[in-house]
Amino acid sequence: MQRVSQGGGTTGGPRLWAAVRRIPHTLREDLWTVARDPLPRLRWLGRLPHAHVVLAAVLMGWLNVEAREGDFGPAAMTSVLVLAVLQSAAVVLALSRPVPAWWLSTIALFLARNAGSLRVSHAQLWSWSIPGISLHALVLFLFALRVRPRVAAEALGFSLLAAVAALVFVMPAPEPPLPGAAAPVLATSSQDVTVVQDAVTFTLAVVVGTSLRGRRVARTRLVEQEVLTAGERARRTLLEERNRIARELHDVVAHHMSVISIQAQVAPHLVKDPTDELKENLAGIRGSAVEALTELRRVLGVLRSEEALADGVRHTPQPTLGRLDELVGTVRGAGLRVTTEITGEPRPLSPGVELSAFRIVQEALSNALRHAPGAQVRVALGYRSGGLTIRVANSAPDRPAPPSPGAGHGLLGMHERTAMLGGELATGPTPDGGYEVTAILPAQAVTPADPR
Repeated sequence: MQRVSQGGGTTGGPRLWAAVRRIPHTLREDLWTVARDPLPRLRWLGRLPHAHVVLAAVLMGWLNVEAREGDFGPAAMTSVLVLAVLQSAAVVLALSRPVPAWWLSTIALFLARNAGSLRVSHAQLWSWSIPGISLHALVLFLFALRVRPRVAAEALGFSLLAAVAALVFVMPAPEPPLPGAAAPVLATSSQDVTVVQDAVTFTLAVVVGTSLRGRRVARTRLVEQEVLTAGERARRTLLEERNRIARELHDVVAHHMSVISIQAQVAPHLVKDPTDELKENLAGIRGSAVEALTELRRVLGVLRSEEALADGVRHTPQPTLGRLDELVGTVRGAGLRVTTEITGEPRPLSPGVELSAFRIVQEALSNALRHAPGAQVRVALGYRSGGLTIRVANSAPDRPAPPSPGAGHGLLGMHERTAMLGGELATGPTPDGGYEVTAILPAQAVTPADPR
């Protein structure tokens, strides 16, 4: 809907005039550039199409010289040769700089049409020679492969104007009038036919080039979208795994906070005649512990997945290395041959380390069961003064593994648990065709509680 101004007119006129005034600026930005835009390599063919383009330019240039030698005669051979070389060079230049190549080809075509004393007869089929038309169509095709459709349309329009101008500047030969024929748009009806034929040829080259460019751009955007989707999926998987680890560690932290709260509550009764200051401090400790425990439950509520666990599973104590034999027995029952080895002096570790160590062994055994059926697995735990070393290695499978239903979070979870504790993790295939997981977790022995 047009808005009416105070004077009774509409705002359509100024907008149209502003759009018309922007046309020269737009054309200058689109077609007055020497920017380098090389034709990309194809995935499978590499540079082979580029070599074919160069070969076609050489062959068509030779045919161009032969055709114009018959039209212009030997007297104009120098001009013919120079223009033919320029047209062929424009095709080669279009492989790297399409806009300058198009300008060079268009100017060479215009000059070629006016290089001699050629006159257009009614039997003339084209504005230029067939090789010249083919070379310029190839330039337009390579041009449309790299630029936006609007720019390709602008170049096509200027090419057709060059065709019309080339015919206008040449004085046409007398043409016998046909009875009942309509008056030609140009000087002769044959010129009208040649311009239409030129328009069809150039338009076809531009349309094909633009279509291929649109397909390539769509494929590139699809690949970029797939990369973004894969990145988002990886980030979502990482967050899910971190949430799962946080939910498990919540139980460990909540246990410690509960112990602190109970000990702070019981402590005044273990001291004879406790002072008011001691009672006040212990009450403050218990209050802080209870408040922290409440906040932990709130955080856990945020981290809970939409599919909440059953109450019995939710309140099950988190596993430790004390349940390693139970885990190994379960895996053996599933058909996997597992041996265990413990070096060093086993000792209680911090709950976070115990939980992470158990989960790493559990994930490694699950991966072996899933991806290495029939293999033999060796689980080795090494207690050192500064930490715990975990090594789970399986031999090569004796039969192909069934297809996996999807990508799991096993290795990602191992990396997250190890990084959380400041440890190191190494995973990878072994020379014998198996797989090995090695984790080093820095750990401190838990100080035993005072028996008093």
